[in-house]
Amino acid sequence: MSWLLLLGAIAAEVAGTFSLKLSDGLSRAGPTLMVVVFYGLSFYLLSLVLRRMDVGVAYAVWSGLGTALVAIVGIALFGEEMTAARALALALIIAGVMLLNLSGAH
Repeated sequence: MSWLLLLGAIAAEVAGTFSLKLSDGLSRAGPTLMVVVFYGLSFYLLSLVLRRMDVGVAYAVWSGLGTALVAIVGIALFGEEMTAARALALALIIAGVMLLNLSGAH
C-alpha cells in the first residue's frame, strides 16, 4: 500500500509542477489553485508513506521519479529538447531509483 501511495504522491507532484508552468508565474488563478491542491495532496500522501517507509528511500524515489517524469512531460507537452545528455541523465535517475529499491529497502 505504501508504494501505491508513493506513486500517487509522485503523480500529484508532477501535476503540481505542470500546473506551476501553466500558472504563468502564479498570475493565473486556475492553474495557481491547482498548484496548491496538487502539491498539498503530494505532501499529504508522502506524509502517509513516511509512516511505514524509510525517509531516505521514500524521498529518493519521490524526488527522483518526479524529476524524471517532469522532464518527460516537458519534452512531450512543452516541446523541450531531448538531448543525449538529458536522455543519459534520465536513465541515470531511473537506474538509481531501481538500484535503491533492489538494495533491500522496504
